[in-house]
Amino acid sequence: MQLFAIGVNHQTAPIALRERLAFSVEQLKPALQMLKSAWLRREAAQMKPRAAPSLVEAALLSTCNRTEIYCVTNTQAAREHAISWLAEYHQFPADKLASHIYTLPQSEAVRHAFRVASGLDSMVLGETQILGQLKDAVRTASEVGALGTYLNQLFQRTFAVAKEVRGQTEIGAHSVSMAAAAVRLAQRIFENLADQRILFIGAGEMIELCATHFAAHKPRALVIANRTLERGSKLAHRFNGQAIALSELPARLHEFDIVISCTASTLPLIGLGAVERALRARRRRPIFMVDLAVPRDIEPEAAQLQDVFLYTVDDLGAVVREGHTLRQAAVTQAEAIIETRVQHFMQWLDARSVVPVIRSLQSQADTFKRIELERAQKMLARGDDPAIVLAALAQALTNKFMHGPMRALNQAQGDKRKQITELLTGLIEQTQGHDLS
Repeated sequence: MQLFAIGVNHQTAPIALRERLAFSVEQLKPALQMLKSAWLRREAAQMKPRAAPSLVEAALLSTCNRTEIYCVTNTQAAREHAISWLAEYHQFPADKLASHIYTLPQSEAVRHAFRVASGLDSMVLGETQILGQLKDAVRTASEVGALGTYLNQLFQRTFAVAKEVRGQTEIGAHSVSMAAAAVRLAQRIFENLADQRILFIGAGEMIELCATHFAAHKPRALVIANRTLERGSKLAHRFNGQAIALSELPARLHEFDIVISCTASTLPLIGLGAVERALRARRRRPIFMVDLAVPRDIEPEAAQLQDVFLYTVDDLGAVVREGHTLRQAAVTQAEAIIETRVQHFMQWLDARSVVPVIRSLQSQADTFKRIELERAQKMLARGDDPAIVLAALAQALTNKFMHGPMRALNQAQGDKRKQITELLTGLIEQTQGHDLS
């Protein structure tokens, strides 16, 4: 059984690559189904006669900071298959992906999942949003039938570890969120945010957080642009703002001094030309823009315009990391908790490895029992003495159970015989003095 994780994140890949490898919400289910089908086809092509049945479990996590695949499979070359599939799905050269992708086997994958859920692997150290995103990924995997015993156990323990870390450490203390970082950057451009008109594009959790932070400065105007006007209006109402449709953006972009965007669109919503037209209408008054989406909502070329201050999610990361030293004690404590829980999970995993052997032994024992029981019933049916039948049944079962160990012991030589002898001696000691009835 191979448990592993592969992926790219904000530490290994720039935003231009992360947006190429991102999955939209609509893509997640069909992508997981494609991944599982591709795996089964490869295993079927490589499977030897009488090989063990295929085992495939997978979960796909895709956020602005990471795209990761968690898998369990019997295939030895599973990680290479997963990387090839990811590159093929996004039509990206696999050789260019190699220097950015990480592959984490067994305990490393477990440790990584625990750290991600606990906020230790986030751009914002200790942030909580990733835990909800991970839960969504697990729910999606379950809905498409890609979640099995191993990954289900891994993620249930992952959520428990995240709760433990947040409950027993101050990992979230002194944290600077993306929303707060956006406010700090805006204050470098505009002396007083109360004089500015602010446009938020999208109506998700990140936009809600940003709107909360900017609304505290009582801006001159606060407007929400969203694909669904009803949802945008609901969010705008909370901040005494207004809502507009996305289709109004080209005509109204010039009205806003600050633009914060975070949607799930797979294509840019604001192009270079739209920004240029807005600047002309503003008579070169600057525009502060923050693009928190991956893939990006604003064409990156807009950053080259003289009066545009465009920041991406990676740019905000530098601001977020300020004060990191204050949280190091909490990080050390969190890492200790995680390391203990990794060991516990690996012990469970080791125990699971003997389950097929136990099932095989149980099946063989049931077969012996069935055969000898049928034989005994036939003897009783023809009138044989019950005492003789019971003695024959007991002797037959004893002979069958002794046959395998005795044959292995007689055929083995040297160190192999010594190992079998020690094993059988241990088994005998385990059963002596115990009531096996």
